[in-house]
Amino acid sequence: MTGEEWIGHRPAVFGVAYRLLGSVGDAEDVVQDVWLRATAADLSEIEDLRAWLVTVAARRCYDLLRSARARRETYVGPWLPEPLLTGPDASAPVIVDESVSTAMLLVMERLTPPERVAFVLHDVFDVPFAQIANVLGATPAASRQLASRARRRVAAIKEQPRASRQERERVLAAFRSAYEAGDLKGLVELLHPDAVYVTDGGGKVFAARKVIMGGERIAMVLFRVARQHRFGPHAPREVGGELALVARRDERITLVDTFDIAPDGRILAIRRVLNPDKLAHLTPAR
Repeated sequence: MTGEEWIGHRPAVFGVAYRLLGSVGDAEDVVQDVWLRATAADLSEIEDLRAWLVTVAARRCYDLLRSARARRETYVGPWLPEPLLTGPDASAPVIVDESVSTAMLLVMERLTPPERVAFVLHDVFDVPFAQIANVLGATPAASRQLASRARRRVAAIKEQPRASRQERERVLAAFRSAYEAGDLKGLVELLHPDAVYVTDGGGKVFAARKVIMGGERIAMVLFRVARQHRFGPHAPREVGGELALVARRDERITLVDTFDIAPDGRILAIRRVLNPDKLAHLTPAR
């Protein structure tokens, strides 16, 4: 495999690993493993190099997924995926679609490891079920059933009405303005009455260990935490293919906020990553 071929296929290898693991660091480790495996293998008889690389990555991820279940059970507080910078902020080419959004990754987190592998490989990367079966140690028919079961479970999030990009920009600009001005009334008006607020500190920094519900309560908590911790000014950046807000202090990113926004412009969910281990890979916000 030439270096040029690897550069062309690397986004797919990283893409499958990130979608399966929800961790940029773990996905990069898998990419390195696949690269070493590919350089040591005889690939002369491989007809579809992309599919071969993707399935090698998926096999490694499948092993990691099965061990990750135990780690999730001991994780302190809510778990959120590591933020993945996309668009002009991405440090390397990224394959972007709805399956890298925070909301979708959280739905896929509830799938079993075989369901997640079958769904991502087939529905996102178009890998045939015969090859998926080799990854899972199952039959093609069983792999098809796993993907179908996963597809039904993620259908709700895929079919949920979403705000347009223009509306997201408007809402997040209004959120920033109200948040930085300390405008409680303005912030409450942006939040759906049944909105949820999830924070992931991983036990490394201060963060709520339970989901906070209710627009007014969320707004009050946001302002109280902002006064206590001074995260720094927020700036828009693209995360997981969607506009998000990032804050920094002393050139270090301190949080990433992703949002679910209804078509009517009200915020349904705020998911805040504070765990410094999950922010370490991010470049300083500009």
